[in-house]
Amino acid sequence: MKVYLDLVFLLNFGFDFLLLLSVSYLLKRQVSLFACIKGAFVGALSIFFLFLPLNSLLLFFLKVIISILMVLATFRFQNKRYFIKNILYLYLNSIVLGGGLYVLNVQFSMKQKGLVFFHDGISMNFWILIIASPLIISFYLKQLKQLKTNYASYYAVSFSFHEKEYHVTAFLDTGNQLQDPYMKKPVILVNPSTLKTTVEHPIYVPYHAVGKDGLLSCTLLDQIYIQGVGIRKKVLLGILEEDIRMDGVQMILNTKILEG
Repeated sequence: MKVYLDLVFLLNFGFDFLLLLSVSYLLKRQVSLFACIKGAFVGALSIFFLFLPLNSLLLFFLKVIISILMVLATFRFQNKRYFIKNILYLYLNSIVLGGGLYVLNVQFSMKQKGLVFFHDGISMNFWILIIASPLIISFYLKQLKQLKTNYASYYAVSFSFHEKEYHVTAFLDTGNQLQDPYMKKPVILVNPSTLKTTVEHPIYVPYHAVGKDGLLSCTLLDQIYIQGVGIRKKVLLGILEEDIRMDGVQMILNTKILEG
């Protein structure tokens, strides 16, 4: 079997460069492209270990050492926490890339008849790896960034109503600016299925939505507790007509609530 060392080296270098670049992007490290190239070059040198008579355990430790040198060459050492986080994200991204390439390879090379799988396809070649790797990493980074942005707007909220304690997941909606026209108190919204009870002596707050106007039935809570924010007193709780169509969300917060 012929092994083209230059192609293997370039492929390894490309993978390592992508991984270091993705770590830099995710952790917002202020490093140059040259630093990532330098780290990737250090990582690519690990292919020469394959030609040495090493057992699996020793090969594993040598790869760990190479990954440490990669991180130091790219990001340098500032403190222990900074260094460990760089290493962890390097391995996390490599698992994502490796797993993605493995799945693609299986899809390309395996055929199925009923419940039986057999190798009768085309294995991934050099060019497919070159094209697929950036696509996998870019998709992963995009999804991770979107997930981080979305979940940064989620809060755990606790409140008491009719002598019953409620613990709900709330979403901070920047579009929710609703407040009552008299006391100018911001209104937070809750699923009707969450309370499962009627509001006695409701306070009606006029609202305007897309193509719809109406009166929202509200009640005044003595206080609510928002994890990571603190206690907010005298809050208007509006009961929606139907449940919020967001996975796991029972409440919509008002941006003015966080202002205190």
